[in-house]
Amino acid sequence: MGRRWQDGRGKLIVHGAGGASVVAVPLEIATSYRARTKGLLGRDSVDGAILLSPANSVHTFRMRMPIDVAYVDRDLGVIAVHTMKPWRLGLPRFRSRHVLEAEAGVMAGWGLRAGARVEVAVDVP
Repeated sequence: MGRRWQDGRGKLIVHGAGGASVVAVPLEIATSYRARTKGLLGRDSVDGAILLSPANSVHTFRMRMPIDVAYVDRDLGVIAVHTMKPWRLGLPRFRSRHVLEAEAGVMAGWGLRAGARVEVAVDVP
């Protein structure tokens, strides 16, 4: 089930693993090459999360802050979640089709961990 979004905004709906509660957070959607390449570079914070699609790895070169990174498969299941310090290179996750980035530490509070499911609700202009 392939998904195609466009650059924009929306909500990330997190269905926590093991029946955890459902959480909705603000989401930036980055699907163009330019938007994916920029990601969170040069920012001091992010409101919610950013979705990079398609993507199966990230780096934190030139990042100003540590970030949480979630690797998501084609069915929007979370494969793995890691916290990355600035100036690191993440290894590719071959089943990953999308990557979520957020400030370090927030994904655990959302219930976003391996085994969770997410939805993307796109804001209509």
